[in-house]
Amino acid sequence: MNKDQASERVRELRTLLNKANDAYYQEAAPLMSDREYDSLLEELRQLEEEYQLFSPDSPTERIGGEPTREFPTVTHPVPMLSLSNTYSREELDDFDRRVQNLLGHDNYSYLAELKYDGMAIRLRYKDGRLDLGATRGDGTQGDDITANIRTIQDVPLTLSGSCPEELEVRGEAYMELAAFAKMNSAREENGETVFANPRNATAGTLKLQNPSIVAKRPIRMFVYDILLEDDDRKRTQQKKLDMLEKFGFRVCEHRSRCPGITDVHRVIEKWGKLRKELPYETDGVVVKVNEERYRDILGQTAKAPRWAIAYKFEAEQAVSRIHGITLQVGRLGTITPVAELEPVLLAGTTVKRATLHNEEEIRRKDIRVGDRVIVEKAGDIIPQVVNVVLQEDGQRGEPFKMPENCPACGSHLVKLPEEVAWRCTNNQCPPQVRNRLEHFASRDAMDIDGLGEAVVDQLVSQELVTTFPDLYRLTTDDLVPLERMGEKSAGNLIASIHKSKEKPFEKVLYALGIRFVGVTVARDLARAFRSIDALADASEEDLSAIDSIGPRIAKSVRSFFEQPENMEMVRQLRETGLSFRSEEPDTASDKFAGKAFVLTGTLPTLKRSEAQEHIEKHGGKVTSSVSKKTDFVLAGEEAGSKLDKAKKLGISIISENDFFEMIK
Repeated sequence: MNKDQASERVRELRTLLNKANDAYYQEAAPLMSDREYDSLLEELRQLEEEYQLFSPDSPTERIGGEPTREFPTVTHPVPMLSLSNTYSREELDDFDRRVQNLLGHDNYSYLAELKYDGMAIRLRYKDGRLDLGATRGDGTQGDDITANIRTIQDVPLTLSGSCPEELEVRGEAYMELAAFAKMNSAREENGETVFANPRNATAGTLKLQNPSIVAKRPIRMFVYDILLEDDDRKRTQQKKLDMLEKFGFRVCEHRSRCPGITDVHRVIEKWGKLRKELPYETDGVVVKVNEERYRDILGQTAKAPRWAIAYKFEAEQAVSRIHGITLQVGRLGTITPVAELEPVLLAGTTVKRATLHNEEEIRRKDIRVGDRVIVEKAGDIIPQVVNVVLQEDGQRGEPFKMPENCPACGSHLVKLPEEVAWRCTNNQCPPQVRNRLEHFASRDAMDIDGLGEAVVDQLVSQELVTTFPDLYRLTTDDLVPLERMGEKSAGNLIASIHKSKEKPFEKVLYALGIRFVGVTVARDLARAFRSIDALADASEEDLSAIDSIGPRIAKSVRSFFEQPENMEMVRQLRETGLSFRSEEPDTASDKFAGKAFVLTGTLPTLKRSEAQEHIEKHGGKVTSSVSKKTDFVLAGEEAGSKLDKAKKLGISIISENDFFEMIK
């Protein structure tokens, strides 16, 4: 492929991937599977790097770059003011009277828009391309977080249609409720501190110094304002939102033009009832004078405009009493305390239990059995205890103390110094076995249809299955006696279990449930090491050399393979026919046939996984340590002890440029 051909292919890939992004994020109608998307994105990245075809609006710009040490401060040319808030219908009527008095007439309308509970963001575009993304800060100055903003799929890197040379846009970054709950659940399972709500999670994420981490978190964005310098007397807030949509921005479809304040009240009443049906949090309705020509007349205070106000919904909470605190055991042994509550109606459902997260959270809020507590739903999904309502007589139960032994199996609980969670270390603890089997059978893992929570519970209770290999030894005769399991259902489940043997290595690796190894990390490990044997032999240094692998993940992977019972499980799974080796890469030549390479240091343009792929395509292999059998050491910046050892042994040391010459 020459550069012209590469350029054409790059254009095709960018167009296709941008369409896929729009379909997935804007229309909720995916054009392709995640695997296909990842494969095309990787092809695009390789072509851009190999032929130096970089572009700031490429889909590859969304995957996150290098960490930064600090965010530069930027000054907002037009201050990002906050809005005046009210919880009162009477105060909303007072706002309308002030508008009417200042204008001297009632020939105006309002636009009522949902108020998002997220983080205010300023975007700047130059010549149609994203040039700056910044936080609100104090309203006058904020942080330049452009690298983080580029990772948000809802933010167009290049605008559609004809637009001004320079454009300022305002919007709100947020997390959808289901995605927030899933992320928090994973953090809790891993012993990490959970976020209190989607807003905190969004703000905390966008202030991270590493865009690669930001790219992995489910942040989305609505825009709600555009700053234009021309004096269009007919422009309205409604027309501005329509304009933003044409440029390619995502705006909220739930907006209503209201001829008067009575209509505004109707909209507020409507969304007060319907907001629970939305996939994201809204904490109110923003009411704006629709006609922009009146805004200069109405003016602003030092903190807020006089032409807009936010009506905020009261947070839905309920008071209940804690009858007891029980402990849940997660897939990796994480112990989560749960409050057993006096049933209470909250956000349309009866709540009987609420998470207390961990022992430190209980201690911080001083929650005790017998306390009356305020309960709300975090993200309107997960019930949690907000605080304690102290009784007048001051009489309370004893402070909570975490038991020394697992409530399910009696094993001694442990707590690592760097974690907040207690853990049960008994791999055969029944709740852990159930959760691990559910994870193993999940869609992103082995995708075993019919192996849901109820069936898993019966398999474990009847002691038919305690390990993953046990699944592949099941017969229809084992399953038919189970509740609600006829002969046909049993046959279908057995067929689905055996079909899972076709899953690729990266799926099997994820299914093993290694701590901190999610779908993406499993894929990267499978690509880098190609087989379970190579991965099991890899040192923490070898593992950390992969871009997506940090010290914590490397230590966890190394720990997993150092446990004899895990290696025995892998051996048994291999015997059942599961794939523990990735397909060999396409061969370009045999010029490296029989040659062993060692990679060390940071290469100028190639990632280690890419260098390894090149080596393997030309018939060579990559090993983790330098020995007399090593033929070449491909060295980059900050090469360590491997380089010193190679020099002592007289092994050929090559640079990235040397390497490119060799494979030209």
